Amino acid sequence: MSKNGPYLVSGGVPLSEQTIVCEADGNATEWHTGKAIPAPKNYALCRCGQSKNKPFCDGSHVKAHFDGTETATRKPYLEQAETTDGPSLKLTDAEALCSGTRFCHLGGGTWELTEKSDDPVARKLAIEEAAKCPSGRLVTWDKNGKAIEPKREPSIGVVDNPHEHARGPLWVRGGIPVESADGTSYEVRNRVTLCRCGRSANKPFCDAAHLDDEAKPHS
Repeated sequence: MSKNGPYLVSGGVPLSEQTIVCEADGNATEWHTGKAIPAPKNYALCRCGQSKNKPFCDGSHVKAHFDGTETATRKPYLEQAETTDGPSLKLTDAEALCSGTRFCHLGGGTWELTEKSDDPVARKLAIEEAAKCPSGRLVTWDKNGKAIEPKREPSIGVVDNPHEHARGPLWVRGGIPVESADGTSYEVRNRVTLCRCGRSANKPFCDAAHLDDEAKPHS
């Protein structure tokens, strides 16, 4: 990413719309993949939240005097995570990475389901919920210590949350490296979410600040 500017994407990474499908109570159930967003081989994505050409940067960060100072820890995921041990699963949880998508609330919650993972139904649901978590906050592991991760091709999803009337983060998938403005890399992961409202206190990662009323788009 650039200093106080956009995310710079190279290598022809596919870009598409990703919509959270929710129940009436707001708990997420599925991802809906929308249309592909045409993009050149190299492109810049807004992270200040002010662009009139979202998801692409239009230079608005300059006029807005956007402060993109990165505040996220550089610790590896497992050094940040707390662990829930169940009969047939382990769940790791790095709460600071939460992007507020609420896939983890169904069936009593991913943590409770992990604790009941001797039940095949609970085990299956715990794995599905953790896998749908876009930020990688939640990861399930088998008893041999192998992470149960969905296979994802390198791509970026532009998240929309219609239930909350909010634009979500950038969902970076498939082990795409995220490089700091100073040239160093964060830990490469299968899935992370990057802030695009400009308000996260855990930049460059999303912390669900887009769900605040002030950050929601208004007609």
